[in-house]
Amino acid sequence: QVQLVESGGGLVQAGGSLRLSCATSGNIFSINRMGWFRQAPGKQRELVAAITTSGMTHYADSVKGRFTISRDNAKNTVYLQLNSLKPEDTAVYYCNAGRRSLYSSSPGDYWGQGTQVTVSS
Repeated sequence: QVQLVESGGGLVQAGGSLRLSCATSGNIFSINRMGWFRQAPGKQRELVAAITTSGMTHYADSVKGRFTISRDNAKNTVYLQLNSLKPEDTAVYYCNAGRRSLYSSSPGDYWGQGTQVTVSS
């Protein structure tokens, strides 16, 4: 089992920034990809960004150039830096982990509890 605990969501004005964190624990050697998904009201959950254990990254087209995913292996923590936020980025953001290829849109087996990001116009 892998446990994921997120933090860092909040309310921000358009153009602002936030940083989300996802602390992992448990059998982390069973996973090869960490990712962030988001779900806006009335929409399907979508992959936003992913990072492999070797540090390779992948982004949804809608966030390229604005969001950055990174990891600190010493702290077993993955981060998502959100810059130049737009109202359409408003969603619940979920940390996800599992054994998936970097570019797969399918989530891994493990989820965090979710953190709300709200961007006001």
